[in-house]
Amino acid sequence: MKKVNSLKGAKNIGPKILSRLNEIGIYSLADLDKLTSVNAYKKICQQNPDKIVPVCYYLYSLEGALLDVHWNELSNEFKKNLLDKVAS
Repeated sequence: MKKVNSLKGAKNIGPKILSRLNEIGIYSLADLDKLTSVNAYKKICQQNPDKIVPVCYYLYSLEGALLDVHWNELSNEFKKNLLDKVAS
C-alpha cells in the first residue's frame, strides 16, 4: 500500500487532530515526520493549555499516522518510549 503524504485520509487523523495539527503549522505527513510526533504533541499541548490533550488520542495517533498503523497496534513498550520522550 502506498503511504499517503496528505494528513487528510492518513490513519488516526480525524478532523479534530487535523485541525490541531494545522494550528501548529503541520499540513502533511512530511511536516509531521520532520517535527516528530513527540514534538507535535508537545506543541499541541502548549497551544491548548486549558484543554486536556489525551495521550492515546494524540501522541499515539500521530506516531501511528507516521507508521501507517492504527495507534492501538503500537506495542506497550513503544508507547512507553514515546511517553518517556514527552517527559524529557
